[in-house]
Amino acid sequence: MDNDTCKVLIEARHDDPYDDDIGGADEPHLIYILNLILNGTARLNVLLPTATILAFTIFAPLLTNDGRCSRLNRWFMASFLAACVASCVFFTFTDSFRAAASGRLYYGVATPRGIWTFNARRRGPPDPAAYRLTWSDLFHALLSLAAFLTFAGLHGDVMECYYVKLPRKVTNTAPLVVGFVVSVLFVVFPSKRKGIGYPFLLQRDAVFLKQ
Repeated sequence: MDNDTCKVLIEARHDDPYDDDIGGADEPHLIYILNLILNGTARLNVLLPTATILAFTIFAPLLTNDGRCSRLNRWFMASFLAACVASCVFFTFTDSFRAAASGRLYYGVATPRGIWTFNARRRGPPDPAAYRLTWSDLFHALLSLAAFLTFAGLHGDVMECYYVKLPRKVTNTAPLVVGFVVSVLFVVFPSKRKGIGYPFLLQRDAVFLKQ
C-alpha cells in the first residue's frame, strides 16, 4: 500500500503543470529571451568593474590632492591606475568549479592551458579544456577596461592632475555613453565565467540552462 502511495505522489509531481522549468521545450521563445535579458542585466554588477570604479572614486581625490598634484602625487596616481587596470583584467579571467567528489567550490584564473586554481594542491576541474582562456574572455576584458578607463580618464581630479582640458559636455556625457554601450554588449554577449563575485544563489541562470 505504501509503495502504491509513493508511486502516485511521484507521478503527480512529474505531471505538475506549475513546475518551473525555465528554458523548457514548451516555453515560448519570447519568454526565454526575456529571461535571458533579465538574467544578463542582473549580472551586470559582476561583469562591469563596479568594485574597481568604487575604489577609484574613493581614493582618487586623496591621491591627487583634489587635483592639485605634485610629482609624487602623479606617481601615486599612475601606480593606482595601473593596479586598477590589472584588477579589471584579473577579475574578468577568474572562474570557479566544483570538485566531483566533495562538491567543494574552487576558484582560479583561466589560462591557455586551463584553469590555474588558488588552492595549494592545484586541484583541477573534471573537464580542464572547458576552462581555457578564449577570445571571448579577451573581448570581455577589453569591455571592462573601456568602461573603467573612460570613467577614470575623465575624472575631474585626474584631468586637473595631468593638465588635461576637455569640454564639460564631453566629460559628463562620454562615461554615460560608454557605460551604456558596454552594458548592452555584456547583456548581448554574456560571459560564461563564474568567477569571484558571481551570485551562486542564481542557480537557474537561463544562459547556462540552454547549454
